[in-house]
Amino acid sequence: MREDDGLGVLPGDVLVGATRLNNPDDDHAGAGRILHYDAALALKASHAVTDTTHVIAGLAFDPQGALWAFDYQAHKVLCFDREGRRAAAPNLGSRSYSNILFCRDGSMLLGEHLVGAESRVPLGTSLQRDPQTGRFGEGHVFRFDGEGRQVAEYATATHGGMGGFLGVTMTALSADERVLYYVSETGPRLMRYDLVEDRQLPDLVSYPDDSRQMFFDLAFLADGTLGVLRGDRLERLDAGSGECLESHPLDGFGWATLCPCADGDGILATNFFTGELVRYSLSRREVQARALVEDARRSLAGVAEAPAA
Repeated sequence: MREDDGLGVLPGDVLVGATRLNNPDDDHAGAGRILHYDAALALKASHAVTDTTHVIAGLAFDPQGALWAFDYQAHKVLCFDREGRRAAAPNLGSRSYSNILFCRDGSMLLGEHLVGAESRVPLGTSLQRDPQTGRFGEGHVFRFDGEGRQVAEYATATHGGMGGFLGVTMTALSADERVLYYVSETGPRLMRYDLVEDRQLPDLVSYPDDSRQMFFDLAFLADGTLGVLRGDRLERLDAGSGECLESHPLDGFGWATLCPCADGDGILATNFFTGELVRYSLSRREVQARALVEDARRSLAGVAEAPAA
């Protein structure tokens, strides 16, 4: 299916970024693809995206029902309107954005996925450098108004993750929109930033670098607690103290992106290593639907549930 055929999304449908990694010279590069499932995780369609080069990440619906997604290595922002057809994305600058939050005043918060200038581990992919600084990025968060004009830059601290180059990779926003919760994926810190006072806050949860503890995606749940993927489990945390209130084991390791469902109980989660997509029930503590995504090992990097019209 061509990208201009439209997504044809219905409320409750599930969209997943699932780039085909078919470039033998780059393990994050390949043909762009967004997969479309119904609420029971039966595949409805595969949508080709022809102007990305690397993994499509950070899928999110805005309050108007438009879908956003990112190719952070190509510095590409993707938008699809409520009808599911490709729409022009605002010019937000050439940065490695990979996630977005939508505020009540119409502004948007975008996290910069990459930070620094070097990797601590060998890379099988290419990362863009700023021609002025030679760096991959600063790992900051940027606020844009509804017209796409930058109105603030927040100097968020980052950990770097296992490779040392990961910045603000996943984010969640407190109900009063004052505190940004975020991680550098594969890192041992769950960080916080006060957007009103423009200052770093103490970490909500932090472990030593040699602890082998890792944080991945996070989102506020219907009861106001914070859901966090830890690679092999989903934890429900008190957003004030960081106390773990519940732990939900998941099969294997690699669970890295999540999306709370509109019913207040379900969680959509994807496994980066295996290419699995699941709908998990918090109350029943069990997987209620599962799909194994074709040709998607190491490429599932974003999942979103379509909202009601």
